[in-house]
Amino acid sequence: MGYVSAVPVPQPRAAAATPATSSRRSLAAALFLGAVGATVVLLAAGRIWAEGSASVGGGTVSLDVKGSDVTGVPTALAIVGLAALVAVFAVRRAGRLLVAALLALSGAGAATAALLGASDTGALDEKAARTTGDAASTVEALSHTVWPYVTAAGGALILLAGLLALRHGRRWPSMSGRYERDGSPRARKERPADPDRPEDLWKALDRGEDPTREG
Repeated sequence: MGYVSAVPVPQPRAAAATPATSSRRSLAAALFLGAVGATVVLLAAGRIWAEGSASVGGGTVSLDVKGSDVTGVPTALAIVGLAALVAVFAVRRAGRLLVAALLALSGAGAATAALLGASDTGALDEKAARTTGDAASTVEALSHTVWPYVTAAGGALILLAGLLALRHGRRWPSMSGRYERDGSPRARKERPADPDRPEDLWKALDRGEDPTREG
């Protein structure tokens, strides 16, 4: 009669994520966040950020300004962030850390500039002065749209991409490592000299070969 063991049989545990898997995930996340963030900043900076009106000849005229009229910093930093996102894969070691830091700073700067521009009235006041011809004219009934905050959100995504690059970038692959060559000359396959082709005979003689010898 057989006996049943009371000792529980250990069950296989779920395999933990390997470092390679974690590296691929962080790489994909950084690429996605950086690309989406830069796109959002570039698009949102071209939208209307503020609206208002100015008095002209006893009436009023409606005015509005785009984000690029308020500040060009988010757009410039988004372009820098895109360049840094690509450069992360072209450098190694300390260079990669520096580029990752530049990526993070670009996002932080774009977000900060957008938030500061959300309450800016200078661009609208300048437009009111040009429209009315009165340098002392200021905008009235000022209101701001949601686009400055959308721009700031895009900058935050670039910042997150930079932080991921700082945290996990040392394990990411490098384009230079995959595509660079060792500099050694590549062996060229020379086809046998054809006795019926004079140019082949001369080339064989230049190489120090005997063109009449059979291979």
